[in-house]
Amino acid sequence: MHANKTAKGPERGPKEVLQNLLDGNRRYITSTMTRPNQTIEHRAKLLAGQRPSATVLTCADSRVVPEIIFDQGLGDLFVLRVAGNVVDDVILGSVEYGVDHLGTSLVVVLGHSDCGAVKATAEGSPGPGHAASFTAMIEPALRESKNKPGDMIDNTARANAKRMARQLIQSEPLLAKAVSAGKVTILPAFYRLDTGEVELL
Repeated sequence: MHANKTAKGPERGPKEVLQNLLDGNRRYITSTMTRPNQTIEHRAKLLAGQRPSATVLTCADSRVVPEIIFDQGLGDLFVLRVAGNVVDDVILGSVEYGVDHLGTSLVVVLGHSDCGAVKATAEGSPGPGHAASFTAMIEPALRESKNKPGDMIDNTARANAKRMARQLIQSEPLLAKAVSAGKVTILPAFYRLDTGEVELL
């Protein structure tokens, strides 16, 4: 992959990028979306390369679509989706690529309510095939959440997002160094399917 970067004006810091996402989420919640950067002209500009402002690691759930949730357009987000928003070496390398090659200054690990991957983990029977590869990674968050008040599935999804964000923050050598230098901010968050709201954790 060649990291050609489109000219999008001055680079934005993580606080500005986060505010942009939260503003977009507010528009989504209130059904006042602007659907930016979705024109034919903008698509043509992106042929020169991409310069997304944020990396979003989220679940593969079809109801969780970051570009819609945050009211963003083509080229705005570097999105990684995997059941349970878990971090393995492939996801880690992809996050590193977003930060180091594409210059994203914010990484959001986005869990969500009523998560099927978390439910499969709680049931202890992921089924045939390779689903156990992600449920095993969610199990520590499940153990952490079992005796807490509230909905166990949602509590586990929140705890899992926090754990995965912490794993990224501590990942040597690239991400830990970038976080320490203030080059990137990595945050866990939680998306509510019923209200559409993104809650920072």
